[in-house]
Amino acid sequence: MSLSLSLRIVGSRMVLRRLFSSGGPRAFVSGASQPQMSFSVLPRHLAGKRPLSKYPFFNTCHAIPSQESGFSTMSTFRRISRFFNFSSSTTSTPSSPKHSITNTSEDQKHGEFVGSLDCGTTSVRFIIFDKYANIVAQNQLEFPQYYPNPGWHEHDAEEIQQHAELCIQNAMRELEKAGWAKESVKVIGITNQRETTVAWSRKTGKPLCKAIVWTDSRTKNTVIHFEKKLEEIGVEVKPGVWKKGKDGVEALRKITGLPLSTYFSAIKLRWMLDHIPDVAAAHESDDLLFGTVESWVLYNLVGGASTNLHVCEVTNASRTLLLNTTTLQFEPCLLSFFGFRSSILPKIVSSSEVYGKVSPGVAGGYLAGVPVGGLVGDQQAALVGNKCLKKGEAKCTYGTGAFLLFCTGGEIVKSEHGLLSTIAYQAGPHAKPVYALEGSISVAGSAVKWLRDTMGFIEDAAGVNTLAAKETDTGGVYFVTAFSGLLAPYWDPGAGGLIIGVSQYTNPSHIARATLEANAFQTRAIIESMKLDSGNDLQYLKVDGGMTNGDLAMTVLADIGGFTVVRPEMRESTALGSALLAGAAIKLFGWDIEKPETLKEVNTKGTTEFKPSMEDTIRARKWEGWQRAVERSKGWEEGVDE
Repeated sequence: MSLSLSLRIVGSRMVLRRLFSSGGPRAFVSGASQPQMSFSVLPRHLAGKRPLSKYPFFNTCHAIPSQESGFSTMSTFRRISRFFNFSSSTTSTPSSPKHSITNTSEDQKHGEFVGSLDCGTTSVRFIIFDKYANIVAQNQLEFPQYYPNPGWHEHDAEEIQQHAELCIQNAMRELEKAGWAKESVKVIGITNQRETTVAWSRKTGKPLCKAIVWTDSRTKNTVIHFEKKLEEIGVEVKPGVWKKGKDGVEALRKITGLPLSTYFSAIKLRWMLDHIPDVAAAHESDDLLFGTVESWVLYNLVGGASTNLHVCEVTNASRTLLLNTTTLQFEPCLLSFFGFRSSILPKIVSSSEVYGKVSPGVAGGYLAGVPVGGLVGDQQAALVGNKCLKKGEAKCTYGTGAFLLFCTGGEIVKSEHGLLSTIAYQAGPHAKPVYALEGSISVAGSAVKWLRDTMGFIEDAAGVNTLAAKETDTGGVYFVTAFSGLLAPYWDPGAGGLIIGVSQYTNPSHIARATLEANAFQTRAIIESMKLDSGNDLQYLKVDGGMTNGDLAMTVLADIGGFTVVRPEMRESTALGSALLAGAAIKLFGWDIEKPETLKEVNTKGTTEFKPSMEDTIRARKWEGWQRAVERSKGWEEGVDE
């Protein structure tokens, strides 16, 4: 019997969740969320046979930790797990059992598959693909989000790792249930939320504080401090050569392709050093290791502090505000500018090479000895997964945020209209990098999550399309979803979220539709900038990500944008991208990222096209209204130099 435990706290309300198995509900869990959680579990097959008091793991109570430390039921979960010997589904509370794998049935099939560990902003997934990009097995788990103050967004790095390992175990069990031997997985890749900053101890391998997430905007004042420093003192680009003022801003963008912003990792790390004593002390004692999420996850998968493999993949490094995108090395003048020791930095590696092998002591031993062959930031992974490998090809991924990447080939294209120059991928340690222009939208799917979790307008994310479909327009409402400022092409960290045009006529359906339109308007703003930078008009846009599952959302995107939206049937492009890079690292299936023709059999399933049907005059009028709304949201919060 396979069971999983699902629990949720909602304020001080009662919680009622079930233990599920493949045969349906088998037990129930109930309790009050404050001040403690009481579990009362009754498996049907035990009902009436023995008093529950005979089973010491039933009717147990656990104090609920504060929000800062998170909600954990791992102890009770493990005790129930051992009793039933069950595996967890996608709603499981994570545990990290260290049991060995004993299923060595001779009738298991042996194939050739590649695994992808996708560590996103709100969940982790492990997906196993065959050579055609068919999904053989998969598992997904959400992990806790922490919002301790307005504008703050944190993750517990250890919780990310725990969920990742459990996700791997669950997917591997599914693989075995399907009749395949675990040895069929020949290599794995990792893709991750970018910019999120992790600081941990070199000696212990443990995080020194919670990770600061890419959406976090607490660092506005830190940005202002360095803007002032760049204006008045400047940056030493060569020994004795300083650039300041506009020349300093230009020098920074020439080196990194990026502006000073709350978005990037160096600013978040500087805030940690200035405000968290443990991080500052580790920096001074040379015990600090800095990395992005793929650095942290790989570090733990291959042995943690016992091996101390400390690397950062080049596309992730390009989002730190420290990488020279021409030399592909961390820039010494920027370490000096921000005040970082070079010893805290990871080694730069390519997107496709064997970095190490999975340790037997992690993920239940399922992947022991399997090479990790691909690392890549999630948006670049989606570019590769969509096979946008040539100059002029573009895609947009709609997840927590939305990210449009336009491949520029081997050329670094400088944007004059608010876009970022970034690294798309590096196909191997000796391969030349491929570059891209990127437009980043900080809020996309997270606005839908806000409608669901905070406003209570919908019960699940898909419900936004149903709710919005009840009205044919927004009733004049515009929703500027600047929850943590505005990114490309506006770059205003002080912009405030704004719903404008509200009247007595306005209802939740209008706001739901305005949420979908906000996503479309921001996409159009980026595409307008790309047109100006590249001189090319966009005829169609390839899309992927969770928000693209909604037909209405895609119809709205096509109407507001005035272009055709192309949605593939298999939309796990982010996971597929890291799988392709990993497979290419060991020449699995003959894949070679530098030879796109070797990928011709990958993901050849059909697509759905959404063509614009809105009248040009209506589109133009709505676009003008959006621009007015954005102007009203700008500069709402003024920062100060700390």
